[in-house]
Amino acid sequence: MIEVKDILPLQFLVKSDYSGSYKGMRYRLECVKDEEGNKSLACVVWPEPFNYATTSEDSKQRASFSFDEDGITDAVSWMNDKYNEKREEWAHASENWESYRMPKG
Repeated sequence: MIEVKDILPLQFLVKSDYSGSYKGMRYRLECVKDEEGNKSLACVVWPEPFNYATTSEDSKQRASFSFDEDGITDAVSWMNDKYNEKREEWAHASENWESYRMPKG
């Protein structure tokens, strides 16, 4: 399972997004600021084999958490729940290469 120690600290997340993978499930964490400057932790999971930019939006699942240590703990728990919900699908996610369409141009 994904563990809190696998995620980089908040000081890193303020400056850059963080991505990783676990047994066919890719994930991304990033700091998001609203109009008032309040921060939240955005979390996205999607199936392998593609990166965030080349994966269709309909294949991504999203959630938002508080931007603090508790938020990281909650995000990790959510990601593990998402993994457990689709364990069989994630196990075969790397077989999805045929779904990739090369950009034209």
